[in-house]
Amino acid sequence: MTTITAHYDGDLSTTATHGPSGATIHTDAPKDNEGQGRFFSPTDLVASALGSCMLTIMGIVARRHGLDLRGATAKVTKEMNQNPRRIGKLPVLITLPGTFTAEQKQLLETAAHGCPVHKSLHPDIASPIRFEWLNS
Repeated sequence: MTTITAHYDGDLSTTATHGPSGATIHTDAPKDNEGQGRFFSPTDLVASALGSCMLTIMGIVARRHGLDLRGATAKVTKEMNQNPRRIGKLPVLITLPGTFTAEQKQLLETAAHGCPVHKSLHPDIASPIRFEWLNS
């Protein structure tokens, strides 16, 4: 179990502290919702968590199979719905340099789809995943 403590700093900004490490992140409301957009918004963090989680889970599987994923990227595009205001869509483009067999590609794609953040999203949030294999 991990505890994150968020502190309201005023002016629509927060500081969240990761209990185990003491690391902090700051959030700000986005400009299109009365904020200044100085930092990631809370919904930006959801998109960030999705991309980071997919790469992490793929990295675990890659390490177990002796594959190198360095340079891989996950680009998540956050699309907001306005009424009610919520995340509507989080399409993901995962780009992987390197040469992989069809079997290895399937293994990594399955890993990405098994990401706990992806599995935790509400079913109303469309989150399609597209893979771009650069050298295969």
